[in-house]
Amino acid sequence: MNEAGPQPAAWRYEPAQDLDQPLTERLRHFPREPEMIVYGLRSLAALVIRAWLRTYHRLEIVGREHLPANSSFVLVANHSSHLDTLCLLAALPLKKLHRAFPAAAADYFFRSVPRTWMVAIVVNALPFSRQVQIRQSLGLCEGLLANPGNVLILFPEGTRSATGELNTFKPGMGLLLAGRNVPVLPCYLAGAFRAWRKGHILPRPAKVRLIIGAPRDYAALAPGKESASAIAAELHQAVQQLKDEHESL
Repeated sequence: MNEAGPQPAAWRYEPAQDLDQPLTERLRHFPREPEMIVYGLRSLAALVIRAWLRTYHRLEIVGREHLPANSSFVLVANHSSHLDTLCLLAALPLKKLHRAFPAAAADYFFRSVPRTWMVAIVVNALPFSRQVQIRQSLGLCEGLLANPGNVLILFPEGTRSATGELNTFKPGMGLLLAGRNVPVLPCYLAGAFRAWRKGHILPRPAKVRLIIGAPRDYAALAPGKESASAIAAELHQAVQQLKDEHESL
């Protein structure tokens, strides 16, 4: 008599829970359900964008060795151009592409359908509220950082600089980082303002350089407003120092 051994469990496809909603609404929702077509489009767009940045803007990336290999981490940078997010994403390995989340202003990028498709599909942006529900937005960021291997990209100035100069960092970022054992890497983008400044429709073929600083963490600081302000000031100084070092070359 033949005795059948244990039978393997039947494979079962689990569709995304929001599959009944229009794609635009699914893209506005966060965290998003994985979609293979979105992953494919994002990967293809990343290859095209990286090639464009290397050729048209001669993108140079310094300090890639500072990027943590496995843990979640935060990239903090100056903000003067729409190129900023694309350059920071280009510094990451392609395998990190779908686990990197640039924080994008919900009131600007997630209002119209074309912008929603662009930032959600191409750059995997996290909708961040700048005016209301800030705590809820910080909660989304906390959830991402609690999951090892995610990358959060923040621009603490809050909006693109109109002059290219480094503006004050807002303390909301500090509320997220205080008391949390997560590496934070200050970054400076040089040339992005000249290449594609605020108000210009098309970018110019100017060279862009991304400098990634050494990681730091703020696990020893107790969460609170005082720590948040101190963290914002320290990271502002770190980015300013990278800027000064670049300009002294």
